[in-house]
Amino acid sequence: MAATSLLDRSRTVAGPGFNRWLIPPAALAIHLAIGQAYAFSVFNKPLGALISGDVAKPAPDDWTPGQIGWTFSIAIVLLGLSAAIFGKWLERVGPRKAMLASALCFGGGFLIGSLGVHLHNIWLLYFGYGVVGGIGLGIGYISPVSTLIKWFPDRKGVATGMAIMGFGGGAMIGSPLANNLMNHFKDSAPMGVAPTFIVMGILYLIFMQFGVWSIRVPADDWKPAGYVPSTEHNDLITTQNVSADNAIKTPQFWLLWVVLLTNVTAGIGVLETASPLIQETFSDGALGAGKGVTAAAAAGFVGLLSLFNLLGRFFWSSASDKMGRKTTYAIYFGLGILLYALIPKLGHNAQLILFVVVACVIISMYGGGFATIPAYLSDLFGKYQVGAIHGRLLTAWSTAGVLGPLIVHSLHESAQAKGLSGAAAYQNVFYTMAGLLVLGLLANFAVTAVKDQYFEKGPVTPEAGGH
Repeated sequence: MAATSLLDRSRTVAGPGFNRWLIPPAALAIHLAIGQAYAFSVFNKPLGALISGDVAKPAPDDWTPGQIGWTFSIAIVLLGLSAAIFGKWLERVGPRKAMLASALCFGGGFLIGSLGVHLHNIWLLYFGYGVVGGIGLGIGYISPVSTLIKWFPDRKGVATGMAIMGFGGGAMIGSPLANNLMNHFKDSAPMGVAPTFIVMGILYLIFMQFGVWSIRVPADDWKPAGYVPSTEHNDLITTQNVSADNAIKTPQFWLLWVVLLTNVTAGIGVLETASPLIQETFSDGALGAGKGVTAAAAAGFVGLLSLFNLLGRFFWSSASDKMGRKTTYAIYFGLGILLYALIPKLGHNAQLILFVVVACVIISMYGGGFATIPAYLSDLFGKYQVGAIHGRLLTAWSTAGVLGPLIVHSLHESAQAKGLSGAAAYQNVFYTMAGLLVLGLLANFAVTAVKDQYFEKGPVTPEAGGH
């Protein structure tokens, strides 16, 4: 009972004089861990060679790339679904209990997945890393958001950017960690994957405890010294509150759902194809013998995109505090349309440096879109149940996680079937993504202030969040 009480929301309320800048590191501890999901591809080839032991010559009984790819897709779908389902529960019980649940699920998902790898049972891998781990991803992703917004009503974009950039940077830790562990264990288990899963599951479970036990929520009447609510940018910023149940009845929620869906689908178009895209576009045939982009250089390009994914989350969301969320998203979409349409031309003209620069800017705005959306939601719907509203909006990410790769692969395969190669084989992919961004731009322009009928009447308390 005592252990349970330590997890109660009431036990996490900060006392007078608490330094709010201690909260972003707690949020980062969660997001840097669960951001490992972006590095799952490092397991693809080893998982496909568990029987043969040779990534170049898989055995008939080995898992195919398509079978393995479903693991990540399931995890992303469960991220969105669990964020939507558990959002109101999170608001009621507080971030500590939710963060612990996230740590147990995410770490536990690795442990169950390791058993699936050991037994060569793909369904156990799907259930472990995909379902259980995906639930941990969803709960962990939204756990710090409403807490940060309550602590930083004057810098919502900065606060959420600091935490959510951790998710973008998680792959920069997870990828080398997994590689080093697999090399260490390769003589004791097939490809070293199963023991790597065990060690990573335990390490992430322990690492996430820093966030669990250091998180605090402000008292209901707390506000920063000298803070006066501002409606500086436009009439979109409210000082009232909308519940999660009422938020989904508003056109604003669904317009932002389309905004997030289009931004993420287009971004996945670059992330999904990054390595083969740059190798095929800038091959020896395009640049001259011995001058083409190698697999190692392509891996460096992927790492550079991860860095800009991380930096964009902080830069753009912080900038949105000054420019306003609607203006910031207009830049994402307006500039994005031009850059997506430009990429095929840069590839055709073999402009490698410009191609890399444009791709990095695109991915910075992809990351920025994730980090800016919680502040946009708080502007429109208030801070009362913003974590739960954010959770429901993340179903757009789940949809994009399926839609993005589907669009990319179908268009690319269709182009190859017509005999196109290199930059030409990806041309329709980027023109289609530019078209999607036009839809996102229109949805963003259509966002207006929420009507009074949706706002809560009278005072609201966090404990009412689950009723």
